[in-house]
Amino acid sequence: MSKEQSCVLKAWEVTMRKTQQAKKRANSIFGTVPVALQTDDDATTTEENDEESSTNTSSVGELYHEERVLPNGDYYTGQWYDSFPHGHGKYLWTDGCMYIGEWYNGKTMGKGKFGWPSGAMYEGEFKSGYMDGIGTYTGPSGDTYKGQWVMNLKHGHGIKSFANGDVYDGEWRRGLQEAQGKYRWRDGSYYIGEWKNGTICGKGTFVWSTDGSRYDGFWDDGFPCGNGTFKWDDGSFYVGHWSKDPEEMNGTYYPSGNEGTLEWDPKDVFDNLSEYKVCSGERVPVLPSQKKLSVWNSSKRVEKPRRISVDGRVSVGLDRAFEKMNMWGSESGEGAADIDSTTRRDLDAEIMRLEAEGLIQSLRPTPVPMRLPKAGKKQGETISKGHRNYELMLNLQLGIRHAVGKQAQVVNLDLKHSAFDPKEKVWTRFPPEGTKHTPPHQSSEFKWKDYCPLVFRSLRKLFKVDPADYMLSICGNDALRELSSPGKSGSFFYLTNDDRYMIKTMKKSETKVLLRMLAAYYNHVRAFENTLVIRFYGLHCVKLTGTIQKKVRFVIMGNLFCSEYSIHRRFDLKGSSLGRTTDKPESEINSNTILKDLDLNFIFRLQKAWFQEFIRQVDKDCEFLEQERIMDYSLLVGIHFREASVAGELIPSGARTPLGESEDETAPRLSRVDVDQLLSDPTRWASIRLGGNMPARAERTMRRSGCELQLVGEPTGEYYEVVMIFGIIDILQDYDISKKLEHAYKSIQYDPTSISAVDPRLYSRRFRDFIFKVFTEDD
Repeated sequence: MSKEQSCVLKAWEVTMRKTQQAKKRANSIFGTVPVALQTDDDATTTEENDEESSTNTSSVGELYHEERVLPNGDYYTGQWYDSFPHGHGKYLWTDGCMYIGEWYNGKTMGKGKFGWPSGAMYEGEFKSGYMDGIGTYTGPSGDTYKGQWVMNLKHGHGIKSFANGDVYDGEWRRGLQEAQGKYRWRDGSYYIGEWKNGTICGKGTFVWSTDGSRYDGFWDDGFPCGNGTFKWDDGSFYVGHWSKDPEEMNGTYYPSGNEGTLEWDPKDVFDNLSEYKVCSGERVPVLPSQKKLSVWNSSKRVEKPRRISVDGRVSVGLDRAFEKMNMWGSESGEGAADIDSTTRRDLDAEIMRLEAEGLIQSLRPTPVPMRLPKAGKKQGETISKGHRNYELMLNLQLGIRHAVGKQAQVVNLDLKHSAFDPKEKVWTRFPPEGTKHTPPHQSSEFKWKDYCPLVFRSLRKLFKVDPADYMLSICGNDALRELSSPGKSGSFFYLTNDDRYMIKTMKKSETKVLLRMLAAYYNHVRAFENTLVIRFYGLHCVKLTGTIQKKVRFVIMGNLFCSEYSIHRRFDLKGSSLGRTTDKPESEINSNTILKDLDLNFIFRLQKAWFQEFIRQVDKDCEFLEQERIMDYSLLVGIHFREASVAGELIPSGARTPLGESEDETAPRLSRVDVDQLLSDPTRWASIRLGGNMPARAERTMRRSGCELQLVGEPTGEYYEVVMIFGIIDILQDYDISKKLEHAYKSIQYDPTSISAVDPRLYSRRFRDFIFKVFTEDD
């Protein structure tokens, strides 16, 4: 079938729908029958109608009722359409699992009920095979959850009643209690307040049902931590600082009347609370999205070779529709069948409308199949003895080992204003022979400076960085690796051997910007746990003594791409077009190459809850950067493609083997095992966060011919299952005089809106507009 014929065919479908006389026939040809919920009462009627109609037609593009024992022993009864369960149906697996409800093209979609052989049951909404929406899950031991679900996980508001009598009513995130919630134990005692990753954490109140006493204050990991008040029912109370460490406990008792000193130890509260455990609940045995359908052939099918569409998906009904309608002659080029002029005008108009709305792509060039990029070598050159920066690396490691090792543990994250003073720095001399506080070493003498040490120590605690692991990564036996070429700014980058941390040399101006905005940065990352801005762990300076007196300032950051997933594609996105393309030829591009805005050929579709959180966080982060007069930052994006053939070709998510076709067991095909295992394993939930190891769908785009500077291409309908990692980097460039001059100079030569150096307010708006086009909600 030619491309023009394909367009005419799509337009013919729309035209036929407009004609009441041909509406029923068009539905049977193109599969436009609306899916209705079938009840048991009218199942018999449907079956009789199917039997009656089967004697009059042999088409396979219609919705009908089917009941059959499948080759592997599975059983299905219900509505069927073109090789897939479609409508309402019941499916029984040989292992005892059962689904009754709505289907759409072979996927559980809509309202339904899923049962497990253990007696567990989920009843509610499904989406693309996942428990997604509002639903109720009842476990085999009696645990019950009623509330919101996202991709098989409790996410949103929900109430969980545990088999032992405990009840939690509140917010959930990724299957764990999060934000505000109330937990009531079976003895009547309850906690109401903040939660984090399934544990009591933040500000909240615990009330004991036994004696009416209560604790109001801050919590961490299920126990009081920080400022809090313990009150008795007689009105007396104890106010102080709470901690598991007795040496850090201090407070004052205030009696209700003229009572004497109370013989009471605050540690009794900790002993008592240890008896109040939060139930972990049951684990879902097998996720509905992991259940596969048996391959079988419908009794009403007339087997024909299937055609692959332009975007790689198997065509549904188009070939058969073409044969039935017989609109065109043979392949030898004979003319089209008779179509009256009115119909032809309607077809032409419909084709133009479909093209304008982007609903058809058949007249566009066929996309070349995508392949995995060449795997890049491990980044960086190991700094060994004889390297020009070997002594600098030794100095850096000695300084960090000294600075982190001597620092006391952070108790209170509420820092005084003086802690952010740029003058708050500590100089330490490191002679080769060593001193009372520094070890001997083989390098030349140098001085070491720590900027705002208390602030960065608190930041590392906020980011849950263990001091011992931090020192081991940077100062262990493994050497650092220097990236092959300095960045555009002239800075050098170094990676730790475990890839967890990146060290960047800093210009004096960048150091001043970071110190100026440090207080605002600290408050921002503390207020927004899911912030996408880069994480800073330390700011230091090495001053070489002797005749050179060279100062090297550097900042330690988190490496965004330190992940269990290999990164196949990397993009640095700003939302500008001038110079925003890679200068490497295609043959030199590999998985380590940083591509830019005009190289981007995807739209990223996030699940609804994640997309809404993404929108909120990008807005908050951009507002923060705009207030600090920062510009020229970018969103660094890494993509891991989950499905590829042995030959390295990417497998679109639509390229699955349809039911009714013979299935090649050796051929690669789309599977949800990876993401289901990730989501079903509580120990790995923590690895999924906004911007980190996020499952998503990437839709391929193509730029229109002659529109090479088009920032966002046209969607093709070709989707790929991916895992995404992203964050906002390069946040230390303020709109100083050099950037203002750059803007003025380039504005004379180029479109002012296309250049990167613009006012922070305009930059923030343009950046967000672009990012919100590249990232969309997955429907």
